[in-house]
Amino acid sequence: MNGRGSTMARNISVETLCQIPTAKKEVEIVERKGKGHPDSVSDGIAEAVSRELSKYYLKEYGRILHHNTDQVEVVGGQSAPKFGGGVVLEPTYILLSGRATTTVGKDRIPFKSLAIKATKSYLSSNFKHLDLDSDIMIDSRIGHGSIDLIDVYDTSKLRANDTSFGVGFAPYSDTERLVLETENYVNGALKSKLPAIGYDVKVMGFRQKDTINLTIAAAYVDKYVKDRKEYFSIKEELMNMVKDNAVKFTDKDVNVFVNTADEEGDEKSATYLTVTGLSMENGDDGSVGRGNRVNGIITPYRAMSMEAAAGKNPVTHVGKLYNVLSNLIAQDIVKETGNDVEEVLVRIVSQIGRPIDDPHVASIHAIYADGVDESKHKNNIRRIADERLAHITDLTQMFVDGKLSVF
Repeated sequence: MNGRGSTMARNISVETLCQIPTAKKEVEIVERKGKGHPDSVSDGIAEAVSRELSKYYLKEYGRILHHNTDQVEVVGGQSAPKFGGGVVLEPTYILLSGRATTTVGKDRIPFKSLAIKATKSYLSSNFKHLDLDSDIMIDSRIGHGSIDLIDVYDTSKLRANDTSFGVGFAPYSDTERLVLETENYVNGALKSKLPAIGYDVKVMGFRQKDTINLTIAAAYVDKYVKDRKEYFSIKEELMNMVKDNAVKFTDKDVNVFVNTADEEGDEKSATYLTVTGLSMENGDDGSVGRGNRVNGIITPYRAMSMEAAAGKNPVTHVGKLYNVLSNLIAQDIVKETGNDVEEVLVRIVSQIGRPIDDPHVASIHAIYADGVDESKHKNNIRRIADERLAHITDLTQMFVDGKLSVF
């Protein structure tokens, strides 16, 4: 499904930004909340529910009906972890909220059942130590959508159902890439060698000049750790493996710190033990939109949108579409201009009711390398943005298929 084409005159502004690129600043801070962090769990569930509803609507009615399932709350339970294996005492409570199309004519849609099914499927696919029968309590309170917003939500007109903006940038700095890939590694390939490392992994990157410091909070699965001695042995292995993996993404010096609150020589110091590999089992709460941005990281040295993208409808909700599209435009610009553009920032703002492929403005700021004639790139940059906007509806099916991450 395509937009209205590139023949329309979109308001695309291309400017030169005169400042030091983020990667060349003396200090840089980047964070990623791993897939098992309670905020990321909320994001993942919200997006899974949206995908499940979208697939049902498409199958039964040939189009995605109005919904926004971006209100998920994770309320931590209680557990008693211990070396060798503990127990979950009280289940984690997961509240599904938001809005959906619940009836079509005389048809009643099983929207709550679909939402609960999607939640269970997401949890079981991503967190293998979680017992869905006893460790989790799921409550669906999703309701019928606002009539005003449903009227705006018209797939034949593709009008923005919110006044919002999206922000994207490119390229990733070494620090940003390393933070993202470190969490992917710890929650991916590393698990086969260190099964004791759980899913709640947070990575904080701090670069000063040419040294990157990675501070990692990593939950352990208690049944795989027999005592404190083994706990600290695994910790040493984890640090070494992360450091070895880092050379794939940077030639800068890298220091790695893991679970810095515990101390090997202090028998009274706490250890980060969990039963399920998830901190939400023991009082840690989470909400949609409180963690990673759509590019997978949190970047206080970059412009960011505070939009909670996960769970928003993938057809006309610009808070979702524009944040993803901004990053795609930025990546395209960097790729096509080679080394001439050192950094690019894209901001796109909508008006409710305005066609999604015709934003109020698409503002692009480019930082050029020394000596580059910026005039030879300006029209090409505008063309890149224009073409992406013309095909913005291509994103919808990619969201439904799970090909675009929003956290």
